[in-house]
Amino acid sequence: NRERAAALGVSVQEIGRTLEIMMGSRRVGTFVDGGEEYDVIVQARGEDRASPAAMEGLFVRSASGQLVPLASLVTVRELAEPGSFNRFNRLRAITLSASLAPGYTMGEATAWIEETARRVLPPNAQVDFKGEAREARESGRAVLFAFAMALLIVYLVLAAQFESFAHPFVIMLTVPLAVLGALLGLFAMSLVSAAGFWGPGASLNLFSQIGLIMLVGLAAKNGILIVEFANQLRDEGREVRRAILDAASIRLRPILMTSIATAAGALPLMLGTGAGSASRNAIGIVVVFGVVLSTFLTLYVIPALYLRVAPYTTAPQARTRELERLETLHPDAEAQA
Repeated sequence: NRERAAALGVSVQEIGRTLEIMMGSRRVGTFVDGGEEYDVIVQARGEDRASPAAMEGLFVRSASGQLVPLASLVTVRELAEPGSFNRFNRLRAITLSASLAPGYTMGEATAWIEETARRVLPPNAQVDFKGEAREARESGRAVLFAFAMALLIVYLVLAAQFESFAHPFVIMLTVPLAVLGALLGLFAMSLVSAAGFWGPGASLNLFSQIGLIMLVGLAAKNGILIVEFANQLRDEGREVRRAILDAASIRLRPILMTSIATAAGALPLMLGTGAGSASRNAIGIVVVFGVVLSTFLTLYVIPALYLRVAPYTTAPQARTRELERLETLHPDAEAQA
């Protein structure tokens, strides 16, 4: 009660110092004993500060030198609140810790937490993650960025190689087919694992996302083999339909050989057990199923798309052949020029 304290000549500083000394502790000086210096700490006895009622026996000295009961100047009330307010991202925060139950992934757990928070907490409350959940979310975003950059870089490299933006577009359409196969493989193996026929589970985690980045190059190679050979046949003078059909049939054997070798090489990753097998299994599932499905679909999708797109493009060596034809028709033109 500041007004009553002022009327009795007791300062707030004196009240605070009395509470500090009796209820807490206060360093008031030092003394030397045996060549060692020790602090002098003033504090009430434990039984005299065990409860708020102990303040009824405390007195403070007013400006006139009189002792005033502290209980007549302060009011004590009990509150239920934490001993400290933790902060996260400069906001007051309550941290909830939990472990994943068997059969659930980190993504499912964080999605459930966000959905529950939107349903239960007030609108002005915010939810954020730290620890493994935060690392998983940040790594997921980083992998998505890496996947997008991989697509862009491969497309630009192919555009420079084929000197066209249309042919690389046809080739890059094999990547969604490989991703579809990878996702179907993860789903199928998760069902097999849930039925108890296969040990490790399969989910779209960090390792399977790394496998998806690998599929960008593994899936594009089949399209490169077909489109590159079809362009060579067009340079020889064949029309578009004949060129793509011959390219698909001639390149069938090398496509199957490379795809089978890639899938067979990833089988140990998919079926392996032991320490760290969960990460290897995810990558192996993505590579095996993605390569197999994209290989079979590529043999149909790439020729069909090439037939649609190629008529609007010219053969890579079309200008070279035109210049050679003009030189043949006018052999003395260069000399006259």
